[in-house]
Amino acid sequence: MDIFSMILSLLSGVALFLFGMLLMGDGLKMVAGNQLESFLYKMTNTPLKGVALGTGVTCVIQSSSATTVMVIGFVNSGMMKLKQAIGIIMGANIGTSITGWILCLSYIDGSSGIAKILSTSTISAIVAIVGIVLRMFSKRTVYRHVGNIMLGFSILMFGMQTMSGAVAPLKDSKAFTDTLTMFSNPLAGILLGIAFTAVLQSASAAVGILQALSITGALTFATAYPIILGIGVGAACPVLLSAIGANKNGKRSALVYLLNDLFGMVIWAAIFYGANAVLHFTFLDMTMTPVLIAIVNSVFRAATVCVLFPFIPKIEKFVKTLVKDSQEELADEADFDLLEERLLSSPALAIGQCNRVMVGMARKVRKNVGRALNLINEFSQDKYSKVQNKEDLIDKYESKLGEYLVQLTKKEMNTQQTREVSMYLHIIGDLERVGDYASNVARITNRIHEEGIVFSEDAMGELNVVMDAVREAANLTARSFQENDRENAARVKPLALVVSRLCGELKLRHVARLSQGECGLEQGTAFNDLLNSFERISAHCASVAIAVVKSEDLDTDMHIHSSPVQEFRHGEYRSIFASYAEKYDIGNMAGHMVSMEPESTEE
Repeated sequence: MDIFSMILSLLSGVALFLFGMLLMGDGLKMVAGNQLESFLYKMTNTPLKGVALGTGVTCVIQSSSATTVMVIGFVNSGMMKLKQAIGIIMGANIGTSITGWILCLSYIDGSSGIAKILSTSTISAIVAIVGIVLRMFSKRTVYRHVGNIMLGFSILMFGMQTMSGAVAPLKDSKAFTDTLTMFSNPLAGILLGIAFTAVLQSASAAVGILQALSITGALTFATAYPIILGIGVGAACPVLLSAIGANKNGKRSALVYLLNDLFGMVIWAAIFYGANAVLHFTFLDMTMTPVLIAIVNSVFRAATVCVLFPFIPKIEKFVKTLVKDSQEELADEADFDLLEERLLSSPALAIGQCNRVMVGMARKVRKNVGRALNLINEFSQDKYSKVQNKEDLIDKYESKLGEYLVQLTKKEMNTQQTREVSMYLHIIGDLERVGDYASNVARITNRIHEEGIVFSEDAMGELNVVMDAVREAANLTARSFQENDRENAARVKPLALVVSRLCGELKLRHVARLSQGECGLEQGTAFNDLLNSFERISAHCASVAIAVVKSEDLDTDMHIHSSPVQEFRHGEYRSIFASYAEKYDIGNMAGHMVSMEPESTEE
């Protein structure tokens, strides 16, 4: 086999390996479904359980980096805390060594009996057959996903076999044997292990190829040991790349993976080579076999976890020092810490904690609306990214609060507490939708920036008027909820109606500009999209405000989207509406709208 064919075969094996790993991971997520978050939380509430989970998951998907990338996603989305992730990452470093033991089955001598049954090719074939049967003939979705998992496993194993087969001819190459002996130097061996694994993007694949190289008989302990030390550090490359777009906790999780292997490499390199300088070990020239490589790899990884396990709190503190939080981010994390499960047995306390967290959510929604609106006049990519990142945080609030409130509904509560929980569930949904539309405004503005769309002076002036009204609606809503101010809350609904009527008028004016050729179709589409989002933001703000107004009612009906606001007397409502109509200069429309029938006060 020439060098080109060997490289091509090796790369095809890597491709199959990575695809199989991806297929397995996706299948596992689909099988777990909505229970995945609950499972992860229960299985990682102690560091020891986290290590066990990380070991088990990695044994299945055959890649510590893939497990860690998955964990970064969970941490990034708020499903898991950093302390929980550290245990899983440590366990992943143990679990990834299982691949070496599975590949050892391929090197068992004999072509019959137990050796044949336990060979990788036999196991892969059986799993593939079962997987394809489940995938093609099962009517239940969950079985088809299980079939995908099994097919992914078989593809992964075939990819490993392909990689091993690609390097097998090297056993007859004297040049390769001579080159390999150069890496008995510890530093050179460690660097080779790091570079080798960084290219392959998988510690499991690197160990598998090292085992394949061992059959040449040229691989000694002195050469293999430093390469194994470097493999873990090199496997951090895809993990670090996956954390580029993550939040700070996601970046910390990736850093934990790197530090875990880096500390292990430094500790065991220092201990081993320091002891060798004194004791002069005689086994350095021992010829390595696939089984011996699997043993060294497993012992090294397990020993590293044993040494670092007691220092998990210190590691968490260290990575938080390396990747610092802003004061605002520290406040965000503090909010979620208030949702303590032990308080669920005392609904009054739990509801109070929910209120405090919701105040934080309302404050962040208000700020994000302001950020999104500011982009229209002054766009920057950094500010756009911040809006989207904060939208992810708002979604996290809705998820955390929703789950906590649903758990609270299962507890015994009095009528007032039941109403409060029901109201909070409505409010967090509306706040989350306000955040969604703020994010949508930012995306529209980004499109306007990228496509070079420019509005006319009249259009920009009109947008600024309605933006001021939307900004006030968001501010009133957040303040009224935070202070339980029913008087301010009562002003949001008529203001939202002003925004709605104003948006309708501005659409008509823009149609007139389009017909006169003052604006193009691109400007018209973007203009209408912005107005639609403004209208929805104000409508959901009004929904939150109505809930605040009704919060002290004895009426238990919490369907706030269809209930009239009993507290508004028609004259008061029209007065508030008229004052906002005048403030936001909607001109001749004011007289028409002030004379509307009272039923317009309904949501």
